[in-house]
Amino acid sequence: MNIAFIGLGIMGLPMAQNLAKAGHAIIAPERASLKPEARAAFTIVHDTAEAARRADVVITMVPDTPDVEAALFGPKGVAEGLAPGKLVIDMSSISPTATKEFAARINALGCDYLDAPVSGGEVGAKNAALTIMVGGPEAAFARALPLFQAMGKNITLVGPNGAGQTTKVANQIIVALNIEAVAEALVFASKAGADPAKVRQALMGGFANSRILEVHAERMINRTFDPGFRIRLHQKDLNLALQAAKELGVALPNTASAQQLFSACAAMGGEGWDHSALVQALERLANHKIG
Repeated sequence: MNIAFIGLGIMGLPMAQNLAKAGHAIIAPERASLKPEARAAFTIVHDTAEAARRADVVITMVPDTPDVEAALFGPKGVAEGLAPGKLVIDMSSISPTATKEFAARINALGCDYLDAPVSGGEVGAKNAALTIMVGGPEAAFARALPLFQAMGKNITLVGPNGAGQTTKVANQIIVALNIEAVAEALVFASKAGADPAKVRQALMGGFANSRILEVHAERMINRTFDPGFRIRLHQKDLNLALQAAKELGVALPNTASAQQLFSACAAMGGEGWDHSALVQALERLANHKIG
């Protein structure tokens, strides 16, 4: 397929490269930071509307809800390049409520819309091993499935438009609370005099094992806080969770506490740290570093 890919950042670039490896033609709007090898693999055009005009499918992978809205409906945006029958797939992590609105606006132009946020981080994007959570019509999902299979492994059509984004918000709640739990456990164990590396090793053989314990506990112990997934992006996702919870009348007390710890890290200058660096807020409260 001819695919317009909007958002060639930490996640988007390897995703687009995997689509190109699978034989799809990638069309992208001009981006000054693109390295020569990426330019050689893609067709670079002047603006987003032109990319959409040349494509059968448009994929957006940008940081936040306003960025998706600007990419889709801003001046020289995707909507200006659409014709009936095209498919728009948003793989960003954004508001489920806004997603339903965006889908309706794209549908009014005679095009299908899928929300398909991902989990797995930069490593998953590079290895084509992302988890992809999809909301939208079954026929559109079937059309997009070969593209998803070039980028990910665990691919699920969850429900109608908005369901993919709702699932991603749930995912980010689970990840944040697991990071907080692992960080608390390591701070506790270390201050009690145990070797946190050996505590991690022991726990990985039991019921407390998780990918967070495996990957992020090692980051906490080794102090390797280069992203990864930045704290400011996880803050954005937890804001979506807390806003939606308020609308739904649902209490998310532990999500709120994790957000406060991320906010403490941001106040320490850590918005750009990997989200595993949440441990530094707990270390500050305990007046004790684990590593």
